[in-house]
Amino acid sequence: MSGNVPSRNGAMHFGLSEEQLAYQDAARSFARGEMAPHAARWDETCEFPLQTIARAGEMGFCGLYTPQALGGLGLSRLDASIILEELAAGCTSTAAYITIHNMVTWMVATWAQERFARAWVPLLAAGRKLGSYCLTEPNAGSDAASLRTRAEKHGDGYRISGSKVFISGAGATDLLVVFARTGGPGPKGVSTFAVPADAPGIRYGKLEHKMGWNSQPTRAISFDEVEVPESQRIGAEGEGFSIAMKALDGGRINIATCSIGTAQAALERARQHLGTRKQFGQELAQFQALQFRLADMLTELVAARQMVRLAAWKLDTGSADATAYCAMAKRYATDAGFEVANQALQLHGGYGYTKEYPLERHVRDTRVHQILEGTNEIMRVIVARAILREGATEQLR
Repeated sequence: MSGNVPSRNGAMHFGLSEEQLAYQDAARSFARGEMAPHAARWDETCEFPLQTIARAGEMGFCGLYTPQALGGLGLSRLDASIILEELAAGCTSTAAYITIHNMVTWMVATWAQERFARAWVPLLAAGRKLGSYCLTEPNAGSDAASLRTRAEKHGDGYRISGSKVFISGAGATDLLVVFARTGGPGPKGVSTFAVPADAPGIRYGKLEHKMGWNSQPTRAISFDEVEVPESQRIGAEGEGFSIAMKALDGGRINIATCSIGTAQAALERARQHLGTRKQFGQELAQFQALQFRLADMLTELVAARQMVRLAAWKLDTGSADATAYCAMAKRYATDAGFEVANQALQLHGGYGYTKEYPLERHVRDTRVHQILEGTNEIMRVIVARAILREGATEQLR
């Protein structure tokens, strides 16, 4: 087990175990060898690096917390966060897609009917098939419970009609996890379905031109009476919104982790730059004002990392307050990660603004983390609701 777990003598350990250090080293080597050298090109050409993702699958990185019985590594969320942080340091955008794919794989493994899960999950966990998470709609972003896509009963299955937007991987993945309304309004009327991405009646919109996250395609998807057998429903009817929220708890840890990994890479770049760049006859690292800025960046980054790992541990241990901790970690770490990347760019001066350096890409890629998986404003809503409960200040600490 890792840090943040009390030992038998009551001490709290914050270091990583030998096993976790091995995971970290393997992920770091993969990121530095397979991702970082190509990240700028993927960003420039909007290339979705399928071969690299497949190699990540061979390493087990596409099924991090999927059960071993279905081909995954069966790791804890804390272990997964350690790995994903290293991948994000190599390429934020590609690592972020891998986190989404992990979420989809875990959902199918956890809630899909056994026959369907056994057919699909080993392929997803190995990176041989890829998945997309289809929740957001044109008029249902932060208010996900108001989604309008419908799944009407038809014979032994359903017909899905509606549209989704901002879907990562859309048009290049193999399986869509789709949330659709099978009942009345509100969260209890939502169900979840696993739909092959090439099913008749599915159409993909234009490739979105985005500020960042350019190594993964983003498109709208429309569903026109797409037939789905009952065997491809995930969970029970009406359970879809609950499934989505459980998935998002982990998704928020994942995206916060991507911010931390990117910020770590940006901080290291800034440290190196200050040690080699000279102005006014001395290294920039000798100026106390810049030393203080580096100190603040490091402090914020370490604090964010510890908060994310605490939230992951809360999720792993089934804490009743896990959702609040995941929201706090997502809000804090994505804000801090963006700010560290932005400050690292500032420390590079004009060079940081050019594509010769990765800083401008780090800033562009981390900006969206404050928006997706629930905006940081929604994270504040979740945390506010939690702290206003009776006795909350004794538990949330």
